[in-house]
Amino acid sequence: MKERVEEALEFIRPALQNDGGDIELVGVDEDNGVVQVRLVGACGGCPMSQMTLKNGVERILKEAVPEVMAVEAV
Repeated sequence: MKERVEEALEFIRPALQNDGGDIELVGVDEDNGVVQVRLVGACGGCPMSQMTLKNGVERILKEAVPEVMAVEAV
């Protein structure tokens, strides 16, 4: 599961980097389907980061890896 999450993040990463930010995978809890990520750079302090996380990152990860139930920022 972790490898598939990393592949999906590589798909997302260029869009975040275009805005001066990036995303780091912190951990994957395979038992409950929770993925922990850290938004860095411009994304880390952006007031829209929660919306980006839920409406963008979480949606894409759930589509790419059906076992993902939620994405949390740490």
